[in-house]
Amino acid sequence: MSSAATAEASRVSSARPGERPKGEGRVRVVVENVVPHVDGGRFPAKRSVGEIVRVEADAFTDGHDKIGVAVRHRGEGGPWQEADMSPLVNDRWAGEFEVYAVGWHELSVVAWVDHFATWRNDLQKRVAAGQNVAVDLLIGAELVEEAAKGADGEVGRSLWGFAAFLRSELRAEAVEVALGGSLQALMRRYGPRKYTTELEAPVRVWVDRTRARFSSWYELFPRSASPEPGRHGTLRDVEERLASIAAMGFDVLYLPPVHPIGRAFRKGRNNSPVAAPGDAGSPWAIGGPEGGHDAVHPELGTVEDFARLVRAANDRGIEIAMDLAFQCSPDHPYVREHPEWFRHRPDGTIQYAENPPKKYQDIYPFDFECAQWEALWNELLRVTLFWHGQGVRIFRVDNPHTKPFPFWEWLIAEVKRRDPGVLFLAEAFTRPKVMYRLAKLGFTQSYTYFAWRNDPWSIRQYYTELTTPPAADFFRPNAWPNTPDILPEHLQHGGRAAFVARAVLAATLCANWGVYGPAFELMESRPAKAGSEEYQDSEKYQLRAWDIGRRDSLGDLLARLNEVRRGNVALQHDRGLRFHNVDNPSIVCYSKAQGENVILVAVNTDPHHTQWGTIDLDLAALGVRAGQAFQLHDLLTDARYRWEGNRAVVGLDPGTSPAHVFRVRPHDRTESDFEYFL
Repeated sequence: MSSAATAEASRVSSARPGERPKGEGRVRVVVENVVPHVDGGRFPAKRSVGEIVRVEADAFTDGHDKIGVAVRHRGEGGPWQEADMSPLVNDRWAGEFEVYAVGWHELSVVAWVDHFATWRNDLQKRVAAGQNVAVDLLIGAELVEEAAKGADGEVGRSLWGFAAFLRSELRAEAVEVALGGSLQALMRRYGPRKYTTELEAPVRVWVDRTRARFSSWYELFPRSASPEPGRHGTLRDVEERLASIAAMGFDVLYLPPVHPIGRAFRKGRNNSPVAAPGDAGSPWAIGGPEGGHDAVHPELGTVEDFARLVRAANDRGIEIAMDLAFQCSPDHPYVREHPEWFRHRPDGTIQYAENPPKKYQDIYPFDFECAQWEALWNELLRVTLFWHGQGVRIFRVDNPHTKPFPFWEWLIAEVKRRDPGVLFLAEAFTRPKVMYRLAKLGFTQSYTYFAWRNDPWSIRQYYTELTTPPAADFFRPNAWPNTPDILPEHLQHGGRAAFVARAVLAATLCANWGVYGPAFELMESRPAKAGSEEYQDSEKYQLRAWDIGRRDSLGDLLARLNEVRRGNVALQHDRGLRFHNVDNPSIVCYSKAQGENVILVAVNTDPHHTQWGTIDLDLAALGVRAGQAFQLHDLLTDARYRWEGNRAVVGLDPGTSPAHVFRVRPHDRTESDFEYFL
């Protein structure tokens, strides 16, 4: 933009009653209620590379003058760019721009009284009323000449030419030029902006790489990766699993802690407080004589083996997500070398982890209130950067809600200062406000309550909240139907249909999703006891042998879902989710759209009975005109149907197909090109 279009000084400070305001008193436009604007600018809004940032603001002035409003934006250290904002309703304005680079961006909103647009609007009314507009054309010429003085080259010559024409005796032609689009476009861009209003401080936006927004996670325990039952798995065994994981379309492989496991108070099978000889213990009881958080369990391999696994995974388009579990076993070297980092009880012993009545004698939490907290923080940063040095760029963080918020804000910022592409997933099954705070502090993604949202009403309420502002501006959900800690009740009793339905929901509701792999593939459904969400023979406490080649495996379904996700950009975003009303409370229906790519999903949440329902379709959300026929291509079964109108009937049999995932294509051809939906 030219210097004439640069925003001038516009801020007016507040004054006490009776005092004259300081600053420029001729600033007349008000700008307020800008979004995205997380907690008044305390935290950045989040986007990913290639996403559109939509900016809205209230902007208005006194009287009847027209105003101009624009959003200004730039990447860190780059030049300001500008995009026009358009009026919505009730003095609300909207504009958007695309972000292309990882890192910090900032935006602002600038507004001004647009004297040329006001003049043009009035001229149009006078012409329509048959009034003499000779003087009005001279006024317009002066406005255009003022713009021409600040413009150079071809733009300046064009503006001078327009001004001269407005002063000519060819009144009818001059009016036509004055109201034409060419002069309007030039003046919108190069017209003088006097007494502009701009935000006092730019709005910060953090832009992540694409995998922050769109990813498919698979979790496995390396110690159970051995093809030989009874043998402790190794990182080399995990390498052998990469081909099958890639074939299922997963691009993130998450490994629980790979560090040495403590011996003191080691938990036995099924969380027994006493371990039998040979029991493997919990990987989250980190640290032993072999080392701590920067070491690898000897039976898994070495740090070099881990780095080799990271490289091998990357070669297949898979990233390794490492578990950051900042806690120690009683055998961790920190306990001996830095006892000041732990809380001591009156009897001199170190306080182990508790969540009464549960006791975790094999784990010592850090005392983040200790006098040496800075040294503790720096050591945990060193550990994180150590694994980053082995090629890790994704960290799944265990129980972040049990560590101080300032610590995470600092650590994540320090890591991203070195590598802006590092991603952090918060395993925070805790209160909503705590989950949201962690996201604001810098966590890239978060686990959600998806595992416990099973009925259509709950799904609709929850995911409407997560995929619309304000939450959508800072919180990225990652949907998991199961985890090593969570075997939901509906998976315990719902059979194969429940696993299929939950996989479809997780993979299509969220752009980020994951499964606790072999247990989900093989539909593991045995709880430790009635009413418990713990697995019988939980892999957290023992080695398991998984027959991943079993004929009833869900591997093919998972592969198809990930293929559908990769082939449809609508499923690669969380924004664009819309729910459609269904008259059956057991069926949930929703669509996702990005441009012309539209997906419509219907799922029977009752795993035991066939359910029929009538859907009230929001045709606008589907990109379909009223009266227009449209094709539905079921991407799970390859069947094709033809629908017309805003009401449709679906029947979903859990024994055969508990869900539809339709690609919607508006169509104007003859009905004979389609199979009919029955």
